[in-house]
Amino acid sequence: MVTAIVLIDVESSAIPEAAQAIADLPGVDQVYSCAGDVDLVAITHAADHEQIADLVPGHISKVPGVLRTVTHIAFRSYSQRDADDAFSIGSGA
Repeated sequence: MVTAIVLIDVESSAIPEAAQAIADLPGVDQVYSCAGDVDLVAITHAADHEQIADLVPGHISKVPGVLRTVTHIAFRSYSQRDADDAFSIGSGA
């Protein structure tokens, strides 16, 4: 499984519609509107890099209002939930 974090610049008048359209795409798990250097952040998952290569330029970038994307591929997850899940394996919890 490949996780990609996609930073997305969007025309300001199109942010809500673009966010919903991106959230509705297969492979997109979450979309956050945010303050800072980008307008939206999308968390995506796909079976392989080829699917990410299709998702970002082929679908996310083509959503009306999207101006630019920057994609970061995740190597590992260090979330607390992942650690808790790992330690609970076999404990019946």
